[in-house]
Amino acid sequence: MRIVSLLASATEIVCALGEGDSLVGRSHECDNPSWVRSLPQCSEPAFDISLPSREIDAEVRRRFRSNESLYRIHTGLIRELAPDLILAQSHCEVCAVTPDDVARSGCETPAAAVLPLGAGSLDDIFESIRSIARALGREAAARPVIAQECARLEAVRAATASRAPRSVVVLEWADPPFAIGNWGPELVQIANGDLRIGEKNALSGAIPGPQIAQADPEFLIVAPCGFNLERACAERPALEAQPWWPGLRAVRNGKVAFADGNLFFNRSGMTIARTAEILAEILHGIVFGTPTEQVNWRW
Repeated sequence: MRIVSLLASATEIVCALGEGDSLVGRSHECDNPSWVRSLPQCSEPAFDISLPSREIDAEVRRRFRSNESLYRIHTGLIRELAPDLILAQSHCEVCAVTPDDVARSGCETPAAAVLPLGAGSLDDIFESIRSIARALGREAAARPVIAQECARLEAVRAATASRAPRSVVVLEWADPPFAIGNWGPELVQIANGDLRIGEKNALSGAIPGPQIAQADPEFLIVAPCGFNLERACAERPALEAQPWWPGLRAVRNGKVAFADGNLFFNRSGMTIARTAEILAEILHGIVFGTPTEQVNWRW
């Protein structure tokens, strides 16, 4: 089996199933495990993503209105790689290459099946693991992978259950602010957080700043989609410029955490349990294994 994965979480899942050697190409976002960076890169953003977050948001909206793609797919390279299977995301048109992007690019070949993967909830993520395992003829391998993730999530739930719930807002984009959605609220609940804005199995969406002020959470976590820790921290000035920012309880009390959204909070792969552990560390000071402060998040 020859696999081109155009979705970072799918790349993680393939490797967790013991099929990493089948990967022959990756997306521009695939970075975990680190060795996959050596694979041929088969996609890239179609515009400058080093722009300020408000300009990125405006460009994404403009491209949607104009029916322009957000990604360039390296069609010739994928054809040369001759995959049997192409993995893409069906859930969100913004944060990763979709099956429609693949179809429009013309990189499909008669031998290549395109497997669409959704991720609105934790159950959807576990189903993605099963779907990839079925496509690889490794259905039995999915069970221990899912069981291990569930065990880690239950360990977080058990460790935080006796603590007082902490009110929190998690932002998946800073300017304009987007509240966490999809499987994120489930992870917050597992870590005994009282999520003030955001719904399970709903796409993340823009919210007015005054809504955050009204929620006035004890903790605020800023984990922009696609941004690593350093890029997330660079969003601080944009937030500090907002009139509602200085009045937030979390700001006054020094309980604002910037986090690696790209690897953890926005990725529906094999880092979900670690994300729950990070949440427990931020909200309750409970550390699982190696501390993640200053590595995956910082105040």
